[in-house]
Amino acid sequence: MEERDTASEPDHSTEAGNLYTAVPPQSSSQVQSSSQTQAEPEEPAEEQPDQQPEMKVVIRTLTPSLTSDQEIQLDPAPPDPSQDALIPQESEVIIQESDDVGNSTATVKILIMPEGHMMTMAFTIGLTAQDLKNHFASELRVPSDIIQIKLNGVAIENQQTLMSLGVQPHGTVQLEMSSLDPENYPIKPVKPQQECSMPDVITVRVQTDVNTFQDVVVEIERATQKKPFLGGYRHKISKTEYHHAAVQTVAKRRPDRGVEMFSKDTQTVVLKSQAQQCTINTSTQMTKIGLYVSNMKDKLLTPGTYITADQLHSTRLKAVITIQTYTRRWLAQRLTAQLRLDKELQLVRMEREERRKIEEKEEQIRDEYCRRMNPRKKEDFALLYNALEKWRQDEVERINATLSGAERKAALCVLLKEETQLIASIGSHRITAGERNQEKAVQVFLNKCAAPKTWRALDGTMTQMDTPESIRAKELRDLYNSINLNYLSQEERLDILLTLKHTVKEHDCKLTKQIVELIDREADLLLRGVKESNLEGLRKRIATLFLQYIKTPTFNPQVSRFLQVPQDPAQLKKNIYFCRGCSNYLLSTDFALTASARVVGLCLQCSELDNEARCQKDSSHYKTILKRLRETEAESSPDTKMTYLLQEQDLQYLVDVVWGAQSALCAWNDLHDLVLVRWDRHWEWSPWNCILLTKDEAATHYKVENMEKAYGEAFIRNIRLKHAQARKYFSQIRAMAEYVHDGDSTPAAHSDLLVTKPITTLTK
Repeated sequence: MEERDTASEPDHSTEAGNLYTAVPPQSSSQVQSSSQTQAEPEEPAEEQPDQQPEMKVVIRTLTPSLTSDQEIQLDPAPPDPSQDALIPQESEVIIQESDDVGNSTATVKILIMPEGHMMTMAFTIGLTAQDLKNHFASELRVPSDIIQIKLNGVAIENQQTLMSLGVQPHGTVQLEMSSLDPENYPIKPVKPQQECSMPDVITVRVQTDVNTFQDVVVEIERATQKKPFLGGYRHKISKTEYHHAAVQTVAKRRPDRGVEMFSKDTQTVVLKSQAQQCTINTSTQMTKIGLYVSNMKDKLLTPGTYITADQLHSTRLKAVITIQTYTRRWLAQRLTAQLRLDKELQLVRMEREERRKIEEKEEQIRDEYCRRMNPRKKEDFALLYNALEKWRQDEVERINATLSGAERKAALCVLLKEETQLIASIGSHRITAGERNQEKAVQVFLNKCAAPKTWRALDGTMTQMDTPESIRAKELRDLYNSINLNYLSQEERLDILLTLKHTVKEHDCKLTKQIVELIDREADLLLRGVKESNLEGLRKRIATLFLQYIKTPTFNPQVSRFLQVPQDPAQLKKNIYFCRGCSNYLLSTDFALTASARVVGLCLQCSELDNEARCQKDSSHYKTILKRLRETEAESSPDTKMTYLLQEQDLQYLVDVVWGAQSALCAWNDLHDLVLVRWDRHWEWSPWNCILLTKDEAATHYKVENMEKAYGEAFIRNIRLKHAQARKYFSQIRAMAEYVHDGDSTPAAHSDLLVTKPITTLTK
């Protein structure tokens, strides 16, 4: 244990055992100096708060009264580099002889203008101003010729040294540093590094004799490393703290002998166990002359029945048989209990699966019923027309089978009238749904225009920003919703009309003039007391014209991003095709092209109209199958592209023509229960690597490892024939042509299965 303060320590050696108390480790404990010195700080450098850095103290004398090469070192042993990571280095106090004046250091405080940031560094007073500029140019990463250093507001020439400026050895000077070109090369303060040290200079008065004192300049280098406090002892009377030797000076390392040494604990101990049979002397005590042994505790032992080796073996065999019998019984009971539990769980799973299938079927029927009773989308009306066509065909077959002659013609006429009424009813529902969908589409369009710009930051948070265009679109949206409100009073309606009038009068054109004229007409009719029911047409016309005003990019710049017709005439020539049905020029996205199509035919609207008038087919089943296929392939192979190249018409050909719209195993023809899965699950899905099965069959098919063993030769031959038919048809698609080759498809990119197929070599 090393003592840190012995100046004022009284002699209490007689009561050492009672005068020292243990001190726990504290981050705020202070260690007293070991010498009787009085330190006077001399403008210390800036210190970081809440830190106790390690200090290296170098004392340089100002008077030549001390002898040369005089050193006072508190550490009894040099630091061990190998133990730097375990024990922090201690403070060192070294008194050195005065060096050459030019090599002496001084504390230079640099005031960075115009920020006013202060930097404190130590330089030798023999350095010139150019040397200082070069140093700060490398630190601040700016050219040295644009750095200007001033002293008391006067610029310093490059050849002037710190000594010529009047800086004394170990003194302090404050300089001002600025940039001659602050716009291109601004001077910014350097961030403090963890490894750098900022020196301080203080004057210490040291007692050299009884009445003799000497002033010594001490330069303190403060390191950023924080030395831990490991505890110690405190004197009860003097309150002096004594720290453990482990936190003081690093122990001196023993000199290397040149021989590699190992500790005994690191060696391998070889143990050997050997039994020894030692001779043991035993004796018995019996009665004799001069010795009496009592027989009060003696026992009389009688020999039992002699057991032979065969009898012992038979007894053990019976015991083994008994143990095995009960053990096997216990194992059998446990096995039967486990089998019974597995059977119950299997029954529960089967019951749950059956219940799920029934619920799915009921949900499907309910959904289809709701779609028929309340149609909203195009698919719903296609379902209605398909159901109407099925009903008409059934009625025609019934009439042809039961009636003939005039009765048959009369029944067909009645059937035609009923069909006409049903078509008219479907048309009225379609008009109502179209108006409702149109209102929703307008609201969605206005909300998209008024939505702020949104982007995701690196931390996952969403940031939104309103632009002048989005704010303008939001104002127009709110005004459009206001003019469509019902049950407003006359004053509120006039206020809304006045706001609308001021808004559209910002632009003078034919459209705005029409809107202003209609607004004035409605205001005049309101003041005349006309009923609101008579103003519905006028208000609808105002709303329609104002919506046209909103969709004009001149009045609403935000709307140009969502218009289908581009404003640039040069873009109108790209991807524009002519529809032979409606004689309109439409975008390429408005046409449905099949794999075998060579020319652009009817657009989507004309195709739907033709389907309603003639075929009346429902293609929602194929859309559902395609959706399930894409979801399944996206989970197994996220990089797959084949499923996204297929259209509904292509999938319809694959299901109806290639696979006959039925399961390949059980010939189930309900499209709601059929799915397209991979034929070989080790390879990516493609039209020539698929099979149409029910959901239950697909789950079982995915568990098959070897197709040749699981299915028969005739079945496999039939499947390969269908694959060849699909390959021939879909090879006409230019995007799929690169995937078509003689072999199978490429393996799934993200499949976890590694499949190797041996090469068969035939020798003759």
